[in-house]
Amino acid sequence: MNTRAAVAEVIAQVLRGKSLSALLPEYAPKVAEKDVALLKELCFGTLRWYPAIELLLKELMQKPLREKEFEIQGLLASGLYQLIYTRIADHAAINETVAAVAKLNRPWAKGLVNAVLRNYLRQREELEKKLSKNPIYTRAHPQWLLDSLFNSWDSKIALAIIAANNQRAPMILRINQQRVSRESYLEQLKVADIPATATQFSTEGILLAAPMDVTELPDFDKGFVSVQDEAAQLAAALLMTEKGQLVLDACCAPGGKTCHILETQPDLSRVVAVELESRRIQRVEENLTRLGLEAELKIADACELDSWWDEKPFDRILLDAPCSATGVIRRHPDIKLLRKPTDIVKLAELQLQLLRNLWQTLKDGGILLYATCSVLPDENDQVIEKFLAETPDAALSEIDAGWGIKTDYGRQMFPVVNGNDGFYYSRLRKTCQNKADNNPE
Repeated sequence: MNTRAAVAEVIAQVLRGKSLSALLPEYAPKVAEKDVALLKELCFGTLRWYPAIELLLKELMQKPLREKEFEIQGLLASGLYQLIYTRIADHAAINETVAAVAKLNRPWAKGLVNAVLRNYLRQREELEKKLSKNPIYTRAHPQWLLDSLFNSWDSKIALAIIAANNQRAPMILRINQQRVSRESYLEQLKVADIPATATQFSTEGILLAAPMDVTELPDFDKGFVSVQDEAAQLAAALLMTEKGQLVLDACCAPGGKTCHILETQPDLSRVVAVELESRRIQRVEENLTRLGLEAELKIADACELDSWWDEKPFDRILLDAPCSATGVIRRHPDIKLLRKPTDIVKLAELQLQLLRNLWQTLKDGGILLYATCSVLPDENDQVIEKFLAETPDAALSEIDAGWGIKTDYGRQMFPVVNGNDGFYYSRLRKTCQNKADNNPE
C-alpha cells in the first residue's frame, strides 16, 4: 500500500473516533517494510500538530470536507506536516502527497490537494502572522485542554507540560532485577554501541539516547529488560509488597506493572491481574511469558466483583485507573483529537466507582495504590478527596519522595522533555474498622 495513502486512512479513522494504537498494527503490515518508520513518523507527527494544522487548512480551504472525505483531510494534514515539520524537500512532499490521491480512489481531489499545499508555501508568512496570537495554533492543543492545564497549574508548569506533549517520547527500559543489574546492563549497551544513561528516580530505569527496535536490545528475548516509562516504574516500590502477600493489579494491561511487581517481590503468594478487554490481556500474557513470570489473569470488569473475585482479601492493590491519559499525550497524540472535556467528568465517576468497589476486596491494614497517567486534578486529587470523605476506614499513607510535586492527597509528576511521563500516585491504607484512631500515617 502507498505509504502516504495509508497515513491518510489512519488519520481519517482517528478523525472518526478510532485510536492510533489500534490502527497502527493494522496498517504497518500493509506498507513496505522499509516504509514502516515513515508511516509511524507521519501519523504521529500529523496528529501531534493537528490542532495547528487544522487551523491552517481552514484558512486554505473555502469550505470544510465532509466526514466521508476525511481521507483527503488526513492527506492534506500529513502534507502540511511534511512541509512544516520535516526535512522532506518541499517538492517531494507535494509530489508524493498528490500522487497518493489516486491510491485513495478520489481523482477529483488531485487538484485540491496540489493547490492547498502550494498555496501554503506561497502564503506561509502571511498565515503565520495571522495565526500567531491563536494559542491553539502556537501550542497545538485543543482550547479545552489549554484551559484545563492553565486553570490547574501555574503558567510555568502548564507551559512545560505543553512543550513536553509536543515532543517525541523517549524510550526508557526497566531492567529485570531477577536477571541482571542496571550497571551490568548499561555495560552491555555500551558494548553494543547503544548510548544510554541511568534514570534519575527509578532504580531499575535506563534512558536510551534514541528509540530503537526492541529486537536489537541485548538479551531482550531472554527477559533482561522491558520497555516502561520511568514514572510507571515507580508503582511497584510504592506498593511496599512483602513475601507471602496476595496482590491485585486492577486494569492491568499491557502488563508492565504486573511484571514489575513480580520482579520486585518474587515470593508473593499470588498476583491476580484483571483486564476488561480480551485483546489487551494477550499483551499481558506475552510480557509474562517473555520474562518467565506467572500471574492469574482474569478478563473481567474490575468493578463487577462477582465476576472475578473469590472473596479472599488482598494485601496490596494497584489501581491503575482508566483516565484521560493527558500525561502521555506525546506517546498517544491522537488524544488531542479524541478526548473531550465531557470525558473527564465520566472518567472521574468511573475512577471513584472503581475505588469504592475494589476497597471492599482489601484487607484491614492493606494498601491500595491509586495511579493515573493524567495531569488533571479532576481525575487525581479530587477523586481521592471524595473517596476519603465517604470512606471512614481509608487513610492517606504519605508518599515521601524526591520526584514530582506533593499535592493534598498524593504526588503529581509532569511529562519532561527526554524524561518521565506525566503520572499521579496516591497511596491509601485500610484502617482496622474497630479502631477509633483513623489518623493518616
